[in-house]
Amino acid sequence: MASNIAENGVNDQIEKRTKEERAIADWLPITSDRNAKWWFSTMHNVTAMIGAGVLSLPFAMSEMGWGPGVTAMLLSWIITFYTIWQMVEMHEMIPGKRFDRYHELGQYAFGEKLGLWIVVPQQIVVEVSTCIIYIVTGGKSLKKFQDIVFPDTKPLKLTYFILIFSVFDFFLSLMPNFNSLSCVSFVAAILSITYSIVAWSTSLKEHAIGKAVVSYGPKSDKDSDNVFMFLSALGNVAFSYAGHNVVLEIQATIPSTREKPSKEAMWKGVWIAYMIVAFCYLPVAFIGYWVFGNGVDDNILLTLHRPTWLIAAANIFVVVHVIGSYQVYAMPVFDMIETYAVKSLKYKPSTPLRVILRMIFVAFTLFVGLTFPFFGGLMGFFGGFALAPTSYYVSIYISLKFKFPKRFGLSWSINW
Repeated sequence: MASNIAENGVNDQIEKRTKEERAIADWLPITSDRNAKWWFSTMHNVTAMIGAGVLSLPFAMSEMGWGPGVTAMLLSWIITFYTIWQMVEMHEMIPGKRFDRYHELGQYAFGEKLGLWIVVPQQIVVEVSTCIIYIVTGGKSLKKFQDIVFPDTKPLKLTYFILIFSVFDFFLSLMPNFNSLSCVSFVAAILSITYSIVAWSTSLKEHAIGKAVVSYGPKSDKDSDNVFMFLSALGNVAFSYAGHNVVLEIQATIPSTREKPSKEAMWKGVWIAYMIVAFCYLPVAFIGYWVFGNGVDDNILLTLHRPTWLIAAANIFVVVHVIGSYQVYAMPVFDMIETYAVKSLKYKPSTPLRVILRMIFVAFTLFVGLTFPFFGGLMGFFGGFALAPTSYYVSIYISLKFKFPKRFGLSWSINW
């Protein structure tokens, strides 16, 4: 009888713990809502990938030249398309288990501690630095809009525009989960496609005028400078494919059953998103470089001047888009912070806790953006340091660890 009482006590504790874990999962932003459709995946992935990076691609081309530049652009698209497919497939490759977060997949592959240290630092660097870059980019685009529309007014400091931009981030950071951002992502995705079209179509129009002499040669007489610029350009290209850092978190919002796993809807959304990425990236990169050569700015919209109304509109499109992109990259960070608060620090899940933690994060990114307004210039560094591993080859290592591809098969050979 005593053993039965003890057994019942253990069962009650397990049931209580299970209920608590379920309640926490229902509160955390990544797992609280699993009712997303495939087009949610398309919108979130387009919003995540087509960001400030696309506007720097002509500049990256100017630092690499035609041959290496075209090769880097095409190979990056192909490789990241393959690695994002791997991640979508690995989300539910263990029956009955979903890897809702990038670090959960890493922990399963490399162990609880090692997997955490392999993935989380890189993912945090990617997502936090991207949020900071987008705050600065949003402020600069607002300032550019003012300079174009009100050229005779006294120019304001960039600081004020960054502060104005951050107001929207503070407000939208209160959205509880990915699915609540669907309308924001939809608008952001549409506008990202729009300003990409504006960038390359307006470049073609300036080429038709044909006023400037274009140079495609090396930018510097020193080989060391050219090597440094080439590596920085590769980092800029890598920055343009940062969506892998949120892909599992996006897939976690899609419902899944044995008959209809989440990868079907997710892959459909990702496939369409990558076609849109190719439609935006390649024309902007190639046409922008072809028209302006080495004279292109690190943001092609800064190089364009006419028609003024269209360039002004494009800058506003960038502002709205990076507001949405900021939220997409911030959501996994919110999830990490809130998970730590309720699981490790034992805080009770609540709206006030969520508001405080998210306000602190947005305030931190704002502070860094105000303190280092040149932070966007470090895009190449962060692209090479953290984005390249998480987007290009971490998923390959994980798939090989699982022996996911058939040994000596085509996929196995491609991975190696």
